[in-house]
Amino acid sequence: MNYRHAFHAGNFADVIKHIVLARILTYLQDKPAAFRVIDTHAGAGLYDLGSDEARRGGEWLTGIARLMQARLSNETAALTKPYLDIVRAFNPKGELKAYPGSPLIARGLLRPQDRLVACELEPKARKALIDVLRRDEQARVVDLDGWMALPAFVPPKERRGLVLIDPPFEAKDEFERLGEAFATAFAKWPTGIYVIWYPAKNRRATDTLAQMVARLAAAAKPPGKCLRLEFSVAPQLDGAALTSAGLLIVNPPYTLHGELKTILPELEMPLGQGGAARFRLEVPRP
Repeated sequence: MNYRHAFHAGNFADVIKHIVLARILTYLQDKPAAFRVIDTHAGAGLYDLGSDEARRGGEWLTGIARLMQARLSNETAALTKPYLDIVRAFNPKGELKAYPGSPLIARGLLRPQDRLVACELEPKARKALIDVLRRDEQARVVDLDGWMALPAFVPPKERRGLVLIDPPFEAKDEFERLGEAFATAFAKWPTGIYVIWYPAKNRRATDTLAQMVARLAAAAKPPGKCLRLEFSVAPQLDGAALTSAGLLIVNPPYTLHGELKTILPELEMPLGQGGAARFRLEVPRP
């Protein structure tokens, strides 16, 4: 994949990923103890939906724009409110002009005692992220490759929190690197929550990754749990734009599975392209 996120900001994959991120962080807020969010491939932080890249991609029009206009049940509206409130905060006049990336979604759900570490190696994206988080004492932007940062920053001193692993998938061996990096980090911090994003273009690669992650989680002491979510807005065709993406959530909050069973069916119609979207939500076998 050639993945400059400015082309894809606010698309269906961002919507699903950020709903899950917001639900997990909302759960972590229930206890007063501090937590830390580690974002290994943070990106630019805030994306201008009027930029040349966003206009050329136009993916936000079938992603966050549709969700903002969707009629949701009271229960799903309440569950997605923490996420959508952050999006609205960056668009105060009600017109979608900007989309907050993962670091800003996470930052919007930190309490005073919580911290964010955002890793970004690409110079332009890192500068943009530093600018948007300037003078923020709770957020730290690190000039470090995400694969090196992942084992370096776990376990955090808070011993509570979430690691978001969301690489650009520009290299052919990205799935292998992702699996190896997760294994190293998980060995150091088996009780952390990990959210792993991937493009669902190659069934063999995604199944292999899911099985490996589930196997490592199951072998931990005490055994960890794993949840797999894949969302497809249209059939994935070779050489075409991304229409299917997935998440592996290790040590998910016990509430998350039920919340997603409520939310996801209501996203099938608004996010579908040429018909209803489809999703799978399961506990992968080791």
